[in-house]
Amino acid sequence: MPEYVWTGINKRGDKVSGILEGVNEAAIEQILTRQGIKVLKVKPRPKHISEYLPFLSPRVKLPEIVIFTRQLATMINAGVPIVQALDILRDQTSNITFKKTLREVREDVKAGQTLSEALSKHPKIFDELTVSLTRAGETSGALDVIMNRLADYLEKIMALKRKIKGAMVYPIAVISFAIIVVMVMLVYVIPVFANMFKDAGLKLPLPTLIVINISTALRSYIHWIIIGFILLAFIIVRIRKTERGRLATDRFLLRVPVIGDLIRKASIARMCRTLSTLLGNGVPILDSIQIVARVAGNRVIERALLYAREEVSRGRGLADPVEETRVFPLIVPRMIAVGETTGALDQMLGKVADFFEDEVDRTVEALTSLLEPLFIIVLGVIIGGLLVAMYLPIFQIGQVIGAQGG
Repeated sequence: MPEYVWTGINKRGDKVSGILEGVNEAAIEQILTRQGIKVLKVKPRPKHISEYLPFLSPRVKLPEIVIFTRQLATMINAGVPIVQALDILRDQTSNITFKKTLREVREDVKAGQTLSEALSKHPKIFDELTVSLTRAGETSGALDVIMNRLADYLEKIMALKRKIKGAMVYPIAVISFAIIVVMVMLVYVIPVFANMFKDAGLKLPLPTLIVINISTALRSYIHWIIIGFILLAFIIVRIRKTERGRLATDRFLLRVPVIGDLIRKASIARMCRTLSTLLGNGVPILDSIQIVARVAGNRVIERALLYAREEVSRGRGLADPVEETRVFPLIVPRMIAVGETTGALDQMLGKVADFFEDEVDRTVEALTSLLEPLFIIVLGVIIGGLLVAMYLPIFQIGQVIGAQGG
């Protein structure tokens, strides 16, 4: 139903306003009159620009999903009907996209659909994991408990992502700074020295000639260089969109020293945490592995999980197929085997996730401590090398003048 913005005066004589849904303006006036409000104005709610231009719609971020899940669990536990809970949560969110989504979810639930069915219509916001756990909660009659567990899971995944992003911020910032400094020197500073040396008629040493030639080439072909980088980025994006390209690039990333190790550990931590959460909340193992494969974020790990699922569907345990893929460290299949033997696979997977999350912490610390001095040295060599190359002719002039004075 359309939304209307209204203003009026309540029983105490205070001017009040708000937004209500209704068939038309007359229906809104009737609702407000029954509440004892003297209506002053009712008009259709102005549309947000994102409703005309969908690409401008703000994204719904993970922290917003975590807050929604936690608060929904609290309200369900307190006995608040789901439709009313969705109304409250929709009103308090400031994200236009999320507000619209929650309104549609509420309308579907109000029309008789289950919450999981309503959420499944919005896969870009509520992934398959969320929908499956919600369905499991509805089936078991413990929706509030499972929603709380889902919030716990999402918070752990959010913390893991934050660590990975934190590890990437420093090197990206330093590399960006280095590129900017070098570009400024080559485009603006080096030409000043080059003109000065040309006017002086000096015979330039080889390092100075190399730097001046690089500067000249950069200034002459800067537009083509930028176009080349744009084309390269476009080609990489296109390759990543193909199945073979995505598999090849994901395999390459896993083999990159240090960074590949960090990606593998983070992916395994997320995989084990997700699988543990699904199994612990009653989702069948084949469905759980399928969901985990889809949210793995790496084609190599996804293929390994799909192979393991195929073998499990044939009656095998999970541990042996996981080991046969040779994608995961031995600790993963061995711990899975222990979990299958003891009947506590979800708990064992949770412990594996804890272990690899700690490993991510240690890897991030090691990466930071390794990269910091390395980048300082590299920056010093590049910038110092440019400066030395430019000052070599000046040193030569000084030596010549000194010799003549002597």
